[in-house]
Amino acid sequence: MTSPLDPLSAKRRGETAARTAGASPGISRLSFNQITAERASLNEVVDACARHGVPYVAVWRHKLADVGVKPAASLLRDAGVRVSSVCRGGMFPAATGEERVARIEDNRRAVDEAAALGAGVVVLVCGAAPDRDIAAARRMVADGIAELVPYARERGVRLGIEPMHPGFAAERSCITTLREARRLAERFDLSTVGVVADVYHIWWDPELYDQLARAAGLLVGFHVSDWLVPARDVLMNRGMMGDGVIELCRIRGAVDRAGYAGPIEVEIFNEAVWSMPLDTLLPLLKERYLSCV
Repeated sequence: MTSPLDPLSAKRRGETAARTAGASPGISRLSFNQITAERASLNEVVDACARHGVPYVAVWRHKLADVGVKPAASLLRDAGVRVSSVCRGGMFPAATGEERVARIEDNRRAVDEAAALGAGVVVLVCGAAPDRDIAAARRMVADGIAELVPYARERGVRLGIEPMHPGFAAERSCITTLREARRLAERFDLSTVGVVADVYHIWWDPELYDQLARAAGLLVGFHVSDWLVPARDVLMNRGMMGDGVIELCRIRGAVDRAGYAGPIEVEIFNEAVWSMPLDTLLPLLKERYLSCV
């Protein structure tokens, strides 16, 4: 595998993929997920997006807390940058009923924050079993979403269930496949609950394209990055688009055919990417998005 930031090889792969998958989705759909610049503040990210013509940002709540909701809303409005989603809600399973109630309350705060920022979606990282009973954890997730739905509906915010790679099942989410996320979402009001498709978590699934087709009308978010090889740390293994093994254009085409036409978030957990200055990162990210997605 080439260097994680080898632009020539990525460009060639992107051009080959583009010939088979159709035209680029266009900059108008590009969203910079804030975790891609983990070391930068919300102010710095919003300023960089405005200067580099990136129309959307996905806001992480720990960064939002550093600024405050009202100042952040003013910052975004003044910069002309829209919010594609707020991350994260979820984490529903807990060892005690008291803990589960506290987590529902935190999810309500996430919904309020999304509504205040004009974000249409709260991304749900659903949570893992507090013990070894993963089936019970899945029931807690379903119960937690059911309790949250009326609150989100009243505020015009959709809940996006994000299935995560099975490597995260013990720590971050017991919802690990697109099929599982889709079937869970279908139990609720589809105007309030949907599915977030993140290529890093779903690219490997032999049912991927069938499940994306079945998710027509359900998709409320689409995240892109790449899977680097060899994989050394499943959390920090995301690469810049074009540097790994994911068929990005093919997946994006399937997502488009499923009716999703919203923002496409670039979400990368990677130390090398986090170390890049924003004025270096944003142009590279835009080029890879256009050539590889």
